[in-house]
Amino acid sequence: MSRVRLEICLDTPAGLAAAVAGGADRIELCSALDSEGLTPAPGLMAQAGACGCETFALIRSRAGDFVFGDLDLDAMRRDIDAARGAGLAGVVLGASRADGRLDEQMLARLIAHASGLGLALHRAFDVTPDKVEALETAIGLGFQRILTSGGRSGAPEGAELIAELVQRAGERIVIMPGAGLEPGNVADFVRRTGAKEVHAACRAPLPTVRGGLAAELGFVTPGLQDTRQAVVEAMRWALDGLD
Repeated sequence: MSRVRLEICLDTPAGLAAAVAGGADRIELCSALDSEGLTPAPGLMAQAGACGCETFALIRSRAGDFVFGDLDLDAMRRDIDAARGAGLAGVVLGASRADGRLDEQMLARLIAHASGLGLALHRAFDVTPDKVEALETAIGLGFQRILTSGGRSGAPEGAELIAELVQRAGERIVIMPGAGLEPGNVADFVRRTGAKEVHAACRAPLPTVRGGLAAELGFVTPGLQDTRQAVVEAMRWALDGLD
């Protein structure tokens, strides 16, 4: 089996350093992972642009659904400009119609603005009612990669559909499973699905010393986590052990 690529999603400078040191093949750069990820700040983009690891920025202007209007489009175009200016390799996009199908018109406008950058489709794919139709739409739009949990809360639960998508996609586009993948389950998952790339946060709880008055005033959220080098290394080790 060829080497499975590992993409790490993260939202902090420390997480970026941990992912690079741990052996990530690619970074998905975000902010606010506790809200399922938003566009990263310019400072973090600049750090990622200098980190030496291929990095794609998530372009998602707000929390909530993926049904975007003209104001969202304007914000996302500016975010794409920031990613390009930081020297990042690509962007991660997604947009839905009210019925959950991919919004081809909105995506085409975003893709045109991202000319020259790599393109990945985020989990707006997972809310589509017909995943085979969405797969063909993504290919037609020119995406290189689809991040998906197989339409379930986690990729392990969506493994059957993911395996089907991998087969249907062939060499036309990469199906990259994500959500719920950990060092303990990723090798078996790859064997079951045939995935050639996987996506994970590799997070662990932060030390509880960050507290005091900042916590009392609500600036420190209980249960904070961040990407940790040891978890990334364990994920890489599990994938490299595949035969």
